[in-house]
Amino acid sequence: MRLRTPPRTDTGPSPQRRRSLAVWALIGMAVMAAVDEIVFHQLLGWHHFYDRSTPRVGLFSDGLLHTAELLALVAGFALHADLRRRRTLSAPHARAGFLLGLGGFQLFDGVVDHKLLRLHQIRYGVDVTPYDWAWNGAALVLLLIGGALAVRADRAERRP
Repeated sequence: MRLRTPPRTDTGPSPQRRRSLAVWALIGMAVMAAVDEIVFHQLLGWHHFYDRSTPRVGLFSDGLLHTAELLALVAGFALHADLRRRRTLSAPHARAGFLLGLGGFQLFDGVVDHKLLRLHQIRYGVDVTPYDWAWNGAALVLLLIGGALAVRADRAERRP
């Protein structure tokens, strides 16, 4: 997915860097929630969003997660369309926000949902340590790359 900043004139509106980053962070979180829900909940069947009850409640909780992720995607793309319409999208900040959203969701899920709240584990019946390291490690990599892109975008915007 390649984002391009709409062409600007010297008299045109200036890019909304923070808003571009936030909108695409929302989209990134929704995309990672969709990947988690589709791959780990449905295709692999490793867990449900809430596994501390009956399978029926687990399936219901997956439906709620899917609903939330779809609403976030719709809201995110509506906000993106508004940025494009106003010609204020900052593509470099949007790319950074997308990666920050991906990593942010994954780290939140890995630390808060898996460990603090114990809503579910990545897998059951196996040693989860390698899964936890891979899951949270990938989240940190996404966050580091997104953070580096955000810093780079800020520096590029400040140059004359």
